[in-house]
Amino acid sequence: MRLCVFCGSNEGQDPVYMEAARLLGETLARNGIELVYGGASVGLMGAVADAVLGNGGHVIGVMPQALVDKEIAHTGLSDLRVVGSMHERKALMAELSDGFIALPGGLGTFEELFEVWTWAQLGYHRKPCALLNVSGFYDKLAHFLDDVVERGFVKTVHRAMLIVKDEPAALIDAIRSYEPPKVEKWIKAGER
Repeated sequence: MRLCVFCGSNEGQDPVYMEAARLLGETLARNGIELVYGGASVGLMGAVADAVLGNGGHVIGVMPQALVDKEIAHTGLSDLRVVGSMHERKALMAELSDGFIALPGGLGTFEELFEVWTWAQLGYHRKPCALLNVSGFYDKLAHFLDDVVERGFVKTVHRAMLIVKDEPAALIDAIRSYEPPKVEKWIKAGER
């Protein structure tokens, strides 16, 4: 199994985020799960990759040439794939992965997560999408998403597709047991 991890290229202000990235990396390696990620050596991205590698795991990084040129590419990966653009990066990461996890991060992390979750909603893939809710980082987002359901913009079945757990081991268990919903149509006839 290969899981793609989206996360910050920064460390965040609380050391708990770096600790969680390392613990996730260790958990992936101990479970024989390969890591696919954005290829950086810095922030949470570097921490999760280093933890997988340090525990004998396999890591595939995917990075646009422009970021490689800025010298943030991790030089010790099992496999670094250099692509031409951010669009190619996301497409290749998705193609290589059997599921997706978002650790804490910023705009790029959110964008990557929402894109693969949207693809799942549309039926473009049937892979699990998950949040590792480190120290309540995603609590407000989860409440907002519940409110969006209440307001009729997201169906309950699609909201339920996003797995949220506080601990890496529980998250891996939930990913392994994930069953995508069987939804015939996501828009009723006549709706726009």
